[in-house]
Amino acid sequence: MPERFARRLDNVAIVIADEPSPEQLARSRVATGETLYGLYEGIPVTARSSSYGMVVPDRITIFQRSIEADCRSEAQIVDEIAKTILHEVAHHFGIDDPRLVELGLA
Repeated sequence: MPERFARRLDNVAIVIADEPSPEQLARSRVATGETLYGLYEGIPVTARSSSYGMVVPDRITIFQRSIEADCRSEAQIVDEIAKTILHEVAHHFGIDDPRLVELGLA
Protein backbone atom coordinates (compact mmCIF):
# COMPACT_ATOMS: atom_id res chain seq x y z
CA MET A 1 0.00 0.00 0.00
CA PRO A 2 1.36 3.43 -0.82
CA GLU A 3 2.75 5.12 2.31
CA ARG A 4 0.69 8.27 1.67
CA PHE A 5 -2.47 6.19 2.23
CA ALA A 6 -1.13 3.90 4.95
CA ARG A 7 -0.15 6.75 7.25
CA ARG A 8 -3.67 8.23 6.97
CA LEU A 9 -5.52 5.08 7.94
CA ASP A 10 -7.24 5.63 11.26
CA ASN A 11 -8.34 2.74 13.44
CA VAL A 12 -8.32 0.09 10.68
CA ALA A 13 -7.29 -3.54 10.83
CA ILE A 14 -6.42 -5.33 7.60
CA VAL A 15 -7.01 -9.06 7.83
CA ILE A 16 -6.92 -12.07 5.53
CA ALA A 17 -9.73 -14.65 5.40
CA ASP A 18 -10.20 -17.61 3.11
CA GLU A 19 -13.62 -16.60 1.78
CA PRO A 20 -16.45 -14.26 2.71
CA SER A 21 -19.00 -15.60 5.15
CA PRO A 22 -22.64 -15.98 4.10
CA GLU A 23 -23.43 -12.96 6.28
CA GLN A 24 -20.78 -10.81 4.59
CA LEU A 25 -22.08 -11.83 1.17
CA ALA A 26 -25.66 -11.03 2.21
CA ARG A 27 -24.75 -7.61 3.66
CA SER A 28 -22.81 -6.80 0.50
CA ARG A 29 -25.69 -7.84 -1.74
CA VAL A 30 -23.45 -9.98 -3.90
CA ALA A 31 -25.31 -11.72 -6.72
CA THR A 32 -25.66 -15.49 -6.61
CA GLY A 33 -22.60 -17.14 -8.09
CA GLU A 34 -20.38 -14.12 -7.49
CA THR A 35 -17.99 -13.44 -4.63
CA LEU A 36 -15.98 -10.71 -2.96
CA TYR A 37 -12.25 -10.13 -3.13
CA GLY A 38 -12.35 -7.70 -0.23
CA LEU A 39 -14.71 -5.96 2.17
CA TYR A 40 -14.61 -2.78 4.25
CA GLU A 41 -16.64 -2.92 7.45
CA GLY A 42 -16.70 0.15 9.62
CA ILE A 43 -17.41 3.85 9.79
CA PRO A 44 -15.79 5.82 6.96
CA VAL A 45 -13.68 8.77 8.02
CA THR A 46 -16.16 11.13 6.34
CA ALA A 47 -19.02 9.78 8.48
CA ARG A 48 -17.27 10.04 11.84
CA SER A 49 -18.41 12.68 14.26
CA SER A 50 -16.61 14.35 17.15
CA SER A 51 -17.99 11.60 19.41
CA TYR A 52 -16.10 8.91 17.48
CA GLY A 53 -13.75 7.15 19.86
CA MET A 54 -13.23 4.07 21.96
CA VAL A 55 -14.58 1.85 19.17
CA VAL A 56 -13.27 -1.39 17.76
CA PRO A 57 -11.19 -0.90 14.64
CA ASP A 58 -12.77 -0.82 11.23
CA ARG A 59 -11.92 -3.91 9.27
CA ILE A 60 -10.68 -4.48 5.75
CA THR A 61 -10.81 -8.15 4.91
CA ILE A 62 -9.01 -9.61 1.89
CA PHE A 63 -10.45 -12.96 0.76
CA GLN A 64 -7.52 -15.12 -0.29
CA ARG A 65 -9.29 -18.08 -1.89
CA SER A 66 -11.68 -15.83 -3.80
CA ILE A 67 -8.76 -14.02 -5.41
CA GLU A 68 -6.72 -17.16 -6.02
CA ALA A 69 -9.67 -18.91 -7.68
CA ASP A 70 -10.05 -16.14 -10.28
CA CYS A 71 -6.37 -15.48 -11.00
CA ARG A 72 -4.14 -17.52 -13.30
CA SER A 73 -0.69 -16.51 -12.07
CA GLU A 74 1.11 -15.23 -9.01
CA ALA A 75 1.61 -11.87 -10.72
CA GLN A 76 -2.12 -11.59 -11.34
CA ILE A 77 -2.81 -12.46 -7.68
CA VAL A 78 -0.42 -9.74 -6.50
CA ASP A 79 -2.02 -7.22 -8.86
CA GLU A 80 -5.54 -8.12 -7.73
CA ILE A 81 -4.62 -7.88 -4.05
CA ALA A 82 -3.17 -4.39 -4.61
CA LYS A 83 -6.32 -3.26 -6.46
CA THR A 84 -8.56 -4.77 -3.81
CA ILE A 85 -6.72 -3.10 -0.93
CA LEU A 86 -6.88 0.28 -2.68
CA HIS A 87 -10.60 -0.23 -3.33
CA GLU A 88 -11.33 -1.04 0.31
CA VAL A 89 -9.10 1.75 1.64
CA ALA A 90 -11.06 4.13 -0.59
CA HIS A 91 -14.23 3.03 1.22
CA HIS A 92 -12.51 3.86 4.52
CA PHE A 93 -12.02 7.40 3.19
CA GLY A 94 -15.71 7.63 2.22
CA ILE A 95 -15.46 6.98 -1.51
CA ASP A 96 -18.49 5.02 -2.75
CA ASP A 97 -18.71 2.41 -5.50
CA PRO A 98 -20.00 4.74 -8.26
CA ARG A 99 -17.01 7.03 -7.72
CA LEU A 100 -14.65 4.04 -7.62
CA VAL A 101 -16.02 3.01 -11.02
CA GLU A 102 -15.18 6.50 -12.31
CA LEU A 103 -11.67 6.16 -10.87
CA GLY A 104 -11.16 2.71 -12.38
CA LEU A 105 -10.96 1.02 -8.98
CA ALA A 106 -14.16 -1.03 -9.09
